[in-house]
Amino acid sequence: MTDTAQASQSKSQRAYDWIRARISGQEFTPGYRLVLGTIANELGMSVVPVREAIRQLEAEGLVTFERNVGAHVSMVDDSQYRFSMQALSILEGAATALASRRLTSDDVRNARQINELMIERLEHFDPRAFTALNQQFHAVLFAKCANPRMLELVEAEWARLGHLRDSTFSFVPGRAQESVREHENILQLIENGAPLGDIEKAARRHRSATLDAYLIHEHPDETLGLPAV
Repeated sequence: MTDTAQASQSKSQRAYDWIRARISGQEFTPGYRLVLGTIANELGMSVVPVREAIRQLEAEGLVTFERNVGAHVSMVDDSQYRFSMQALSILEGAATALASRRLTSDDVRNARQINELMIERLEHFDPRAFTALNQQFHAVLFAKCANPRMLELVEAEWARLGHLRDSTFSFVPGRAQESVREHENILQLIENGAPLGDIEKAARRHRSATLDAYLIHEHPDETLGLPAV
């Protein structure tokens, strides 16, 4: 192998490692467009080794390349996302209801302040920041669930979702406005001492509505007659 070929291979490996690390670290999320020229400039090399790295990542299934469109980080299996959201709607709904009687006025105030921050974010929408606040909001509501196993399951599904999808709101940003309104409804039910079944149903429908919005956006033909979760 010539020195030139070795140098090209080395640069290709460096580009491969750089891109793969950002995919693994969720900096480059599913659907993220990989612009060869931008990556090449970032790494101080030509586009040739970057293109070779993209081909290797495509062979591994981490990147999708379409002619006249370019390279994107591959989307995860939607069925896994659907399963996690369905499980979370049930688990989180139950955990929220079980925790509701243990929440103090300070807890409710804290949750409402987080929701107000989310409302402020709507004007200059950042899906990742909005999702982080959304997780904080729900964590306040279910954190005092007395069933430790239930909490483990809810937190496990939240973690799984983080690997599957950086932010659902990136795909359906319009869902964010509905979400904060539903948050306030859940808070009012908790404040008013509503039956636990009503609180659980509201929390469960809230999560299911986000899944439905995503499925309708991404797979409109497959959601006709979709049964309620």
